[in-house]
Amino acid sequence: MSELFPRKQVMGFAFSLVLTAVALSVYFFDLSFAVAMTILLVTAFVQAAVQLVVFMHAGETGDKGSIYTNLFYGFAIALVTIFGTLLILIWDM
Repeated sequence: MSELFPRKQVMGFAFSLVLTAVALSVYFFDLSFAVAMTILLVTAFVQAAVQLVVFMHAGETGDKGSIYTNLFYGFAIALVTIFGTLLILIWDM
């Protein structure tokens, strides 16, 4: 019966709750801007990795290379879009 219990998903969910609590603690504690943003960015990226691996089963297929290549490509496009927007709208270049 234990092989039918989704242990990996339950542990991923519990870890996601812990990461959410850590990110929420930034609001309740009086932290500097740099520390708060560091905590939020780290927890966001770890949470995204947990969601990708545990719940979207990214590492369980035989085609891992293309999945991670597409993920990297999407991340690169997002960074270009974000920094391009900052460059044009805020930094006036």
